[in-house]
Parts: sequence; structure tokens; C-alpha cells
Amino acid sequence: MRGTNLAIFGAVLLAAGAAQAQTMHYNVKAMDFDLWCTEQQHLPFERCGKRLPDDVKKFEAYRTVVERYEIPYLQGKEQKLRFDRDILHDDPIDNDPANKSQPPQATDGKSP
Repeated sequence: MRGTNLAIFGAVLLAAGAAQAQTMHYNVKAMDFDLWCTEQQHLPFERCGKRLPDDVKKFEAYRTVVERYEIPYLQGKEQKLRFDRDILHDDPIDNDPANKSQPPQATDGKSP
């Protein structure tokens, strides 16, 4: 009975971890053909409106390259922010957790 409960508990923890990993959302910008065509390729709006097959192929190739690198870039950016927040700024040695609820004390020697 105890082994069964332990196995169920482990399965629940694994499922919760997998669910959390799947719910990670990154701020991936949607790519628009018209903006790519006019802003990146500097083509006239009239040509972009036609959506020529060659232009669409170039756009798809560009989008594939960008998407290949965007998620790893955003993951690295998030890891750096998390490291900065958790390690550098939330260090329990430098910042006593017990003092977080107390207001900062004046150091001019005039306060009670």
C-alpha cells in the first residue's frame, strides 16, 4: 500500500513538472509577410500586395531561420533574468529574509 502511494505521488510530481514545462510561454513575435516585404526587403507595397511565389518562398525561408533561433534566444534571456533575480538580488546572505517585512531604517542617527 505504501509503495503504491509513493508511486502515485511520484507520478503526480512528474505530471506537474511536465505541465509546468509545457506552460512556459515566450514572447514570440508573429511575423507578417507585408511587414517583412516592405521593411526588410524594401520592396514597393504594390509588389508585396501581389504576394509573388518567389517572394513568399523567400519569406518562408527567412521565417524558418528566425524561428530556429528565437526560442533558444528567449530561453537564454529568461535564464539570465532568473539568475539575476534569484542569485544576485535575492541572495539570503546579503538580504536577510526576516527583514523583508520591515521598513528600511534611517541611518542619520536622529530617528528613534
